[in-house]
Amino acid sequence: MDLSLTEEQKMLRQRVREFAGKELEPVALEMDEREEFPMENFKKVSRLGLAGATIPAEYGGSGLDKVSYVIAIEELSRACPSTGGIFSTQNSLVCESLEHFGSEEQKKRYLVPLARGEKIGSFALTEPEAGSDAAAVETTAVKDGDDYILNGSKIFITNGGVADTMLVFATVNKGLGYKGIAAFIVEKDFPGFSVGRQFLKAGMRACVQHELVFQDCRVPASNRMGEEGRGFRIALSTIDMGRIGIAAQGLGIARGAYEMAVAYARQRRQFGQAIADFQAIQWMLVDMATKIDAARLLTYRAAYLMDNKLPFTREAAMAKVYATETATEAGAGAVQVLGGAGYMRDSRAQMYWRAAKLTEIYEGTSEIQRLVIAREILRES
Repeated sequence: MDLSLTEEQKMLRQRVREFAGKELEPVALEMDEREEFPMENFKKVSRLGLAGATIPAEYGGSGLDKVSYVIAIEELSRACPSTGGIFSTQNSLVCESLEHFGSEEQKKRYLVPLARGEKIGSFALTEPEAGSDAAAVETTAVKDGDDYILNGSKIFITNGGVADTMLVFATVNKGLGYKGIAAFIVEKDFPGFSVGRQFLKAGMRACVQHELVFQDCRVPASNRMGEEGRGFRIALSTIDMGRIGIAAQGLGIARGAYEMAVAYARQRRQFGQAIADFQAIQWMLVDMATKIDAARLLTYRAAYLMDNKLPFTREAAMAKVYATETATEAGAGAVQVLGGAGYMRDSRAQMYWRAAKLTEIYEGTSEIQRLVIAREILRES
């Protein structure tokens, strides 16, 4: 099996790495402290063609393969975890969902400006009673002539406070359970829509998350994405694809923490020698390096399978659970290697540590990933 990158993928990695190191890394801590959406970061990354990385050029995207997308998200997340989170949402949850499930008219109207980075998107599924149990959606959509009237609220919505276009999931018939859920494209200016409170997170704080409120929000029936009753399947399929992006996020965060730990261990001296000379530190770095390599292989495999239109549900879940748990371990390890210096708020080590934990939670917790993997392996037996 050839695991080497193509020349195009190597060039993309170098281009994004240099850009992220110059433009994102120097401001990442400041953005995290301010807890504001980094609009300048969004514009700069969009100019690289990464707002719709995998979307075909005819719909405004760059037409990259999924492995190239993973490479880009890793590099963005290493420099600024929040920016990695923003573009994982823009790509995997919004643009790719529209590409796979939107009508031709919806693609031309909504996907093109999103893929070009002219508009910001969000994916509104989670509710107070619908987290891991996504089928428990209580937001309602009632048909009224040529429109639907939406009522309800969504929480923890990434990009929600700044989004121009939202993919919103609501039930058209609660008695049907998950078979009664539909997907809608909602614009921020639709009457009855408003942005609620911003949630103040422990980590990845510039990747802002808000409450979205729908009070008799009128949405044209032409903005329903897919058929009534298909919304739940659309949501699960989209999250399936999105797990690969979150795995790439975890990979980037883990690598950033590891590289910081290695650099510090080489220059920090205690007891007359560099702390990198102590076996206890060496073993910590070895474990980080080994797990990061394993996480990268799992993530690339899932992306490769998706590129080749092969089943990837199990592999995407494996990549997400392993890469994100590796990120949390690497973040904690970097803080430990740096000691008191790593625990200070002006250290990138603690930023990686805090950011990593979120990747274990959103777009399916580690526990949900294990349930998905168990279901898939038992189905094969």
